[in-house]
Amino acid sequence: MKKNNAKKSPPVYVKESAIHGKGLFAQRNIKKGELIGQFKYKPAKKDGMYVLWVTENKAYQVLDDFKYINHSNKPNAAYYDDFTVMAIKNIKKDAEITHCYDEEMGEDWTG
Repeated sequence: MKKNNAKKSPPVYVKESAIHGKGLFAQRNIKKGELIGQFKYKPAKKDGMYVLWVTENKAYQVLDDFKYINHSNKPNAAYYDDFTVMAIKNIKKDAEITHCYDEEMGEDWTG
């Protein structure tokens, strides 16, 4: 029996967003507490497109489709300091995945 070691793709896709530019959307229903995926990144020294600030002096540029997660004051997902994105609410298929970019959110990026 052959093992399938291929990494599972995140259950998301990118399309135009009503919030801003492009957005990240759910390919299927995603349950609260479910891991949506882990984003690829590189350290960043200055602000720019798709840069997430962890602290005043520590930032990362998101390099994959997770960069299209738009802001919402009522988010359904959260970034964590291990570079994972988790559902903090049930997310219906084809709903936009959002995160709160509140400056007061602290180091765990949970809003």
